[in-house]
Amino acid sequence: MKVSYRFLIITVLFVTCLITANIIGSKVIAFGFVNLPAAVVLFPFSYIFGDILTEVYGYQQARRVIWLGFLCNLIFVVFAWIGQKLPPDPQWTNQSAYEAILGYTPRLLAASFLGYLAGEFGNSFVLARMKIITKGKWLWSRTIGSTIVGQGLDTVIFITGAFWGEPFFTPMMILYHWSAKVLIEILATPLTYATVNYLKKREGVDTYDTAIDFNPFIFWRKEKNSSADIRR
Repeated sequence: MKVSYRFLIITVLFVTCLITANIIGSKVIAFGFVNLPAAVVLFPFSYIFGDILTEVYGYQQARRVIWLGFLCNLIFVVFAWIGQKLPPDPQWTNQSAYEAILGYTPRLLAASFLGYLAGEFGNSFVLARMKIITKGKWLWSRTIGSTIVGQGLDTVIFITGAFWGEPFFTPMMILYHWSAKVLIEILATPLTYATVNYLKKREGVDTYDTAIDFNPFIFWRKEKNSSADIRR
């Protein structure tokens, strides 16, 4: 498949949402008795873009973008850590604030990376398989169904790994976080429909992953005849 500027735009938006969500995710917000990471307002959009990538371009392309997002996030974390370790100017008094926001602990990083990979690949796999089962109909069922699974995996792994033992952590925090992200996906369904229909029309491609290898770790290998591209 020839890479288009539209594909690049979706990829850039996906990676931007991912990295931004990981930055603001260190803050815990409260709505009454509900405690949530601040990233809840943005992270679901990475799943929406993931849905669009899989629905239009197929699992193989989505897999590459997921690993690209992982690599970009890793680069950001490494250089944020280097920036933290560099000696601050004596007149610069914001070192503690820098460390509080960007000083990721190994525990937080592990929870974030594992949750991201499990959630994104689970989301993309479910959507691709449901597209075959539904024969390309009922897009809403695929976007919402895949989000329920993907966000469920991500939320359980991240919230438990990152906040277990903290005074504000409760099992209900997982349920609230997961429910909020699924709700955002549902509310964004009209936008998802419009974007998918636009891309399918402009790109002339609608990919069905009928013979794809869903192994997430073969991103370096170009598969032949892995998908059925219906071009118009």
